[in-house]
Parts: sequence; structure tokens; C-alpha cells
Amino acid sequence: MQFQNATFAASYGTFSQIPKESHMEVAFAGRSNVGKSTLINKIFQKKSLARVSSVPGKTATINFYRLDPLTVVDLPGYGYAKVAKSEKERWSGLISNYLVSDRDLRLIFLLIDIRHAPSKLDLQMIDFLVESELPFLIVLTKADKLNKTERTARMQAFETEIPYFSQIHVIPFSAVTREGVTEIQTILEEIVSDSEDEDERK
Repeated sequence: MQFQNATFAASYGTFSQIPKESHMEVAFAGRSNVGKSTLINKIFQKKSLARVSSVPGKTATINFYRLDPLTVVDLPGYGYAKVAKSEKERWSGLISNYLVSDRDLRLIFLLIDIRHAPSKLDLQMIDFLVESELPFLIVLTKADKLNKTERTARMQAFETEIPYFSQIHVIPFSAVTREGVTEIQTILEEIVSDSEDEDERK
């Protein structure tokens, strides 16, 4: 895949605006300021494909990017406290409606900051994905912020903090060292390859 060929497609503030899917999709989810936009830019080798902001909660829309035959979906960051309740509810509705809608959603990348225990909303999201039988993996962002000893301690802590942690595919990621970028790119290539195999069998 030519990852640098990804382009911005559309942005929607309410679920009713989103057209029916016409391509298979992968989605990126996580709390506000966990690094979704940074991760997307690293994967697709562009500095500003996804807008990066130092202000948490900046991504208040669902943003769609295209890399044929794949659509990449950047879900709004959840959990930012300094917005009105009505705005939180709108974001929550965007995320939940998207995830339960009838779309060809192949995988969800759930981002969690490796430095901290998962938030209540992170755990609710994991429970929701498991109960809904939606395919997902966890990307542990900002991996360069910890030394080897600290990382080992956090990984051990995740075993007790996150249900089913040992059964979940986990990828540490760093925008600084590029750790995890190639692994995520490989997963996306496998999703496309598997889809092409499905089409040939039809």
C-alpha cells in the first residue's frame, strides 16, 4: 500500500450526516489528547493529514480519510471535561451510533496512553467492544515517555487494570521513535489483502 497517498475525504458533526459506507473501514478511537491525529499522520506519512492540536477535545467530528480500497475513520476523542454536557452527549452519540451501525468495519484501534491506568471511559469502551463482538486491538501511545523499567511496570499493571488484557493484541507506539508504525501498516495491508481474497472467492 502507498500509505502516503491517503487523502482527507469528509468530516461530519452528526451521525445522520454520514452516508452509507461503500468501502471497508478501520476506525481509531480513544480519549481526548491521546494522540490519534499524530498516529494517523505517522501511519500515512504526512505531517498534516489529520489536524494535530495541543487542545484536548479538538476533534469534535468524525473524520474520514481514503486510501483505496480502505476508509480510515477518526472518531471524536472522548472524556474531555471542559465542554458542555450537550457537546459531550453529541460526541458520545457520534461514537456509539457509528460503532453500532451496519458498516463494513474491519478493525478498531483503541488508543490508550501507556503512562497511565485506563480511564473509566476507556474501560467502558473496551467492555462495549467486547460485548458487541467488534474486532479491536489496543495501541499504547507515547511509549517513548517511559524508560524500560517504567514500561515493564505499566505493562504488568495493565494486566490487572484492563479486562482480557492478555487476550488483546497490544501495540506500543511512539511518534518520536516510530515504534509500532510498521506493525500497524502491516495490519492494514493484511486487512486489504484478506478483503481481496474474499472478493476472488465470490
